[in-house]
Amino acid sequence: MMRPRSLRCTGTRFARRALLPALVAAAVTAPVQAADLLTIARDALQSNAELSSARSQTRSVEAGRDVQQADLLPQVDVSGNLTHNRQYETQQVDSRFSSGSGDDNYNGASLTLEATQALFDARNAREVEQSEREIDQQLYRLAATEQQVLIDVSSAYFEILRAYEVLEARRAQERAIGRQLEQAREQFEVGLIAITEVEEAQAAFDQARAERITAQSNLQVRFEALERLTGQRYASIDSLGDEIPIVAPTPSDRDQWVALAMQNNPQVLASQAGVEVSRSGVDIARAGRLPTVNAFANYNYADDDRDTLEGHTSASQVGVGVRMPLYTGGRTSASIRQNTYLLEASQYDFESQRRDTVQQVRSFYTQVSNDVSTVEARAQAIVSNQSALDATRAGYEVGTRNIVDVLNAEQNLYNAVADFASARYDYVINLLTLRQQSGTLNVPAVEEVNAWLDGGGVSFTLPENAESNDAVMDIGAPPRLEE
Repeated sequence: MMRPRSLRCTGTRFARRALLPALVAAAVTAPVQAADLLTIARDALQSNAELSSARSQTRSVEAGRDVQQADLLPQVDVSGNLTHNRQYETQQVDSRFSSGSGDDNYNGASLTLEATQALFDARNAREVEQSEREIDQQLYRLAATEQQVLIDVSSAYFEILRAYEVLEARRAQERAIGRQLEQAREQFEVGLIAITEVEEAQAAFDQARAERITAQSNLQVRFEALERLTGQRYASIDSLGDEIPIVAPTPSDRDQWVALAMQNNPQVLASQAGVEVSRSGVDIARAGRLPTVNAFANYNYADDDRDTLEGHTSASQVGVGVRMPLYTGGRTSASIRQNTYLLEASQYDFESQRRDTVQQVRSFYTQVSNDVSTVEARAQAIVSNQSALDATRAGYEVGTRNIVDVLNAEQNLYNAVADFASARYDYVINLLTLRQQSGTLNVPAVEEVNAWLDGGGVSFTLPENAESNDAVMDIGAPPRLEE
């Protein structure tokens, strides 16, 4: 088996040196510094719409706790009235008594000031506890959203680089087969080969051109995905360096990764917090059977302008009130049953999330471990396909192989180059996803991967008419692999 360092210097150097980039067609008036993964990740953490929404939701849940706490604090109300009164009387006054001079119309004013303080309210106290647990759950959800943004940005970033390298391979394949087509035409014109070989070469060239167009379109789509995550467009980004440590994940024990996930995965922790939120719901429902005790104080003031009355009236009260629910039509019992079922459902949700996370961690650990061997195998496949192409060309020169064999060997070589590039990016993306599932994906983890970039800017400016590249395409000899 090849060591990881040996594969760094084989297939990648071939792709970097021999497969010359031909993507940039627009003129650039001034050099633009390429953005790296860390810069784009920080941009996403600041401007990603989904993450901004999660932060606002967190602040809303925190404000909800203050709403619940307010019911346990003193409540002060003031009310007042201004009234105009008119009396309609049909009674006759006995002449033996003085009737006075009562007003038929008068104005009145009153003012009431009341203060209450909850002394014992189990329901409101449980609601405050539930709001605290909801904050914990929302904070875990926010952390999960942040990690999802990091993995989405990282995946989009490396998918762009993957699409770019695949496009380089397809363009080099198109040039190589185009050269083969030109040679076949020249040989046909002098009568060395039949027209069928020219047609075979033309068909292979058309196929290579179609694959190049598809790869070019895929690159544009990948680039748009990155812009959606950050809300920004980047002129170029740094490419992945040749010298990257393709090694098995650390720690090397899969169960240790599972244990990390149970302790740190924010989705697991959010589900666990959801169980506590539901348990608080049961406590709130049960508190509906308990009494409430409130202290109160009030002051009343009233006055009017009736001629027969002098001065005003006022009164005050201080006391303690108790309210005990005796029968609520079965509402309390039904609420207890309802919240008990919700608690049971949240426990099943937690178990489902736990099992899913365990499965995901184990799967990505296996994938990362296999990616190490896959990258080594893909690098060796480049060497083998280059040797096969050389041997096929030599056989074609002496007449033991036909042009179809050469074209197939050409295609196999460039497929191997594209597969090698994809294998490297599979390793990086799967490694970051493993860290996300284990709950250890953060900015320092992204910064560690960012150090693998070589600082070489990869531009994604495409010409308005991509087909114009065909007219000026340099059809050169296929590159040879360094030993």
